[in-house]
Amino acid sequence: MDHESVVEFLGNVPLLQRLPSSSLKRIAGVVEVRHYNEGEYVIREGQIADGVYFIWDGKAEVCGSTDSEERNHSMLFLKQYDYFGHGSGVAVHQADVIALTKVTCLVLHHVNRALLQPKSIWNAEDSSDSCSMVEHILHLEPLEVDMFRGVTLPDAPSFGQIFGGQFIGHALAAASKTVDSLKLAHSLHCYFILPGDLSLPIVYQVHRIREGNNFATRRVEATQRGRIVFTLFASFQKSEQGLEHHDVMPAVPAPEMLLSLDELRERYVTDPRLPSHYRNRIARKKFVPWPIEIKFCDPTTSFVNYPSEPSQKFWFRAKGKLSDDPALHRCVVAYTSDLIFLGTSLKPHQRKGVKMSSLSLDHSLWFHKPFKADDWLLFVMESPVASNGRGFVVGRMFNRNGELVISASQEGIFRRANQSTPDPKSKL
Repeated sequence: MDHESVVEFLGNVPLLQRLPSSSLKRIAGVVEVRHYNEGEYVIREGQIADGVYFIWDGKAEVCGSTDSEERNHSMLFLKQYDYFGHGSGVAVHQADVIALTKVTCLVLHHVNRALLQPKSIWNAEDSSDSCSMVEHILHLEPLEVDMFRGVTLPDAPSFGQIFGGQFIGHALAAASKTVDSLKLAHSLHCYFILPGDLSLPIVYQVHRIREGNNFATRRVEATQRGRIVFTLFASFQKSEQGLEHHDVMPAVPAPEMLLSLDELRERYVTDPRLPSHYRNRIARKKFVPWPIEIKFCDPTTSFVNYPSEPSQKFWFRAKGKLSDDPALHRCVVAYTSDLIFLGTSLKPHQRKGVKMSSLSLDHSLWFHKPFKADDWLLFVMESPVASNGRGFVVGRMFNRNGELVISASQEGIFRRANQSTPDPKSKL
């Protein structure tokens, strides 16, 4: 068996799916292959196991004594992708494991057990202190198989409630950590149900809807106080070759020629040509730097309070260097896709002195090609329609080579900022 096939096998073991892809590669390099004939003991009751055993092929049964006097035996059958020996450390094994057929096992010895407990779901090597802010935000704590916990960091962007992009990024991360690492998200569809409480952790429960050789489907429910506040469906695909075509990227200035939002703010605060009351208002406003660097292609039309065309474009990338797990880069784009996106639908309706509030209702993404979220991506947005109090936006993301790599859509509701809602607990 070659290294690549071992990595693919390990990615199908539920215990290991929560690990960084780099961990799987390291585990594949140190596991020992063992073969057993039918009827042979893989391990005996009372024996100290050499490590964690993963069933590569074949079937085995676990026979354990539940009563040492009456010898009433219970049996459990093991098959491909099952494992045993995890969590037992170097303790005595409590049951016999006997091969029912020819069995092949991969054994991760105790000396390498630390590989099962990385500091982050995204990176096995580096300390969490060295990763980018958005990678910190998108970290989840595995509680058990298919269940994760996320929190809102004190210095993470928020808007009085949990930022919708955090829900999307977290839920996609949870779903991604329940599939083979060779399968990557190709689409997601989600609904925002209730506002998220910044002070509470979020529990993400993943449901395995479909498991195929090339595709997998997951449903994720985010809960707080026992209530579902957000749901996501995601589909994953193993890479394959096929027909290709894509739209042409619009002509825009290169990101190196544009100012970032942080630089624009500094310019507005210090520009003597602007009224002092305007500069002072910007300076007094609490400024929380985003973990995403954004450069508007036409900043003169991005911060106006008069009607304008329902479209905009900006370059973006994660601040800092991201870990190389491809799933992380998709989660970062999912996080970023909720920034400013819905506001595109409001641009034709802006009026001086009129404040509007917006709430996201649903959100969809399609991932077409591989990309790096810590390299520049162009987000092109337009709103073809607004009706019945709802705005609808569509978007396309291009890489520096001009390839269309991601498509997006979102719908949200708009209301005057001082307009009360019938139920303060509901977003609707």
